[in-house]
Formats: sequence, structure tokens, C-alpha cells
Amino acid sequence: MLFEPAAIYGVDFSGARLAGRTTWIARLAVGPRGRAALRSLGRLDELCGHAERAPALAALVEMIRRSAGALWAMDFPFGLPVEVMGEEARWRDQFRFLAEWGEDGYGAGEECLRRAEALGDPRHVRRKTDLEEQAPFDPYHYRIIYQTFHGMRDVLGPLRRERETAILPFHYRRLAAARRVLVEACPASTLRLFGLPYQNYKQPEGGLLLAKRRRVRVALLSGLRRLVELPTSACRVMMGDPGGDAIDAVVAAVGGLRSWRATDHRQVARCPRYRREGRLYV
Repeated sequence: MLFEPAAIYGVDFSGARLAGRTTWIARLAVGPRGRAALRSLGRLDELCGHAERAPALAALVEMIRRSAGALWAMDFPFGLPVEVMGEEARWRDQFRFLAEWGEDGYGAGEECLRRAEALGDPRHVRRKTDLEEQAPFDPYHYRIIYQTFHGMRDVLGPLRRERETAILPFHYRRLAAARRVLVEACPASTLRLFGLPYQNYKQPEGGLLLAKRRRVRVALLSGLRRLVELPTSACRVMMGDPGGDAIDAVVAAVGGLRSWRATDHRQVARCPRYRREGRLYV
């Protein structure tokens, strides 16, 4: 059943209006002894020529479609909690829900909050996998909802019916014939798992890195070098990107590969909750 990737892509995803400027893609290759090496690292707008969200994400979908033997570890939620979608809802029903909101991703998140409150649940319901992997936010939190909305609608939506594309944990039956596999990543959970700094390395306001941020990044990259070969040029890029998105893309790829090797895929495929709301591969 297991798919053997020749290349591993980590995507630090953005649902912002200029998504191409803050979406980064890292590509790893695995050597003969199983050790991974970073082969490329770049911003989506530099790779496809588009910064605006719609054309940039359409280009990302085409990159995925053209890939073969590829594992894509993507940093956005692949599903919403069972509680807010309803006990009878399946994963495919979530795409119909998102389509009802047009371009209003924030409104979709507000509706999830309303449903949770109506059930008497906490306003922010976490999925089974969010609790297991200590994800920072639930999938409809205001800081995440645009990633969830546009990642599911604009990336997974066009790919989910293609037989040679397996989006896990929903498509385990496709693995035997799959040419590419997509899994959900969470860089913060991966860094925590490896005992590496997962806070205080991002500087979203931009500008010259503060001394504290620089110290944390030096420690983080030192730890990553034990897990993956990092070219000096890529380390300069990772140190120079204020938002930390380049780092997150590499961590997503490293975590995706680790999880791919360590996961009991048969057990995951049997879990009914994972099949309805997704699972993190970190």
C-alpha cells in the first residue's frame, strides 16, 4: 500500500490576497542511505510569476499536477471538525459548505463559531489530530481560516477527484496507483516533536532581524542540519526571510517525510474520524 516518494515538497501556505509573496516551497531529495537533502527553496510568486492569490494558487495546483513520485506536505488544514460540520457530514460535504460562502472565508469561520456555540461546545473546537499533535489553532480560528478556506477550496478542491492524486487520509485506496500524495503539515508541531525552537523565530513586521530572533534561528537551523542537508545558500535565505515562511516550508517537508516513514498508515486509514476531518503528518 505504501507510496515511495522520490521528492518531498514542503509548502508554507498563505491564503492572503497576495498569497504568492508569502507562500514558500521547499523540495527535498532522499539519498541512497535515506538521508534527505534540500534541493530547492523559493517563493511561489518567483516560481510562477504571480503574486495575486487566484493565479498564484492555480499555478501551485499545476505544479502539483505535473509532479510525479512526489509527497507534498502542505501547511494548511485539510478539514474542519466533525462537530461543526454535523454528525452525518462527510469530507466531500465540506467543499459544498465552503462554496456557499463565495469569497467570504472569514464568514465561513464565523459560521463555524456560531455552530459550535449552538451545540453548547467551546467556540473553538479542535479536531482529534489537533489535540494529538498540539496544533496552535483550530482550523477556523481567525488567524487560520483564510488558509483553511483557500487551501481546501482552491488547492484540494481541483485535485480531489484526480485518481492519480491521493489526498490523505481521505484517499488511502488510491495509493497503489497514485503519482503524488498530499498530506497536511504543521511546522510548529514538527519543531516541538524534534525539540527545536518553535517560537520567537518569526518577525512578521519585517525589517532587520532582532538579536533575539537571530539567536533562535541560529539554534533552529543548527538542529535542522542534523535532520536534513542544508546548503549554505538556503540557510542565508532562511535567515533573511523575516516572516519565517522559508523556514516553515523546509520544516513542513522534513516533518512530512518523518511522518510518512513513521506512521502506521493502515491504522490511520481505518480511523473514521480522520477520514472525515483530516490528520496532521508531522
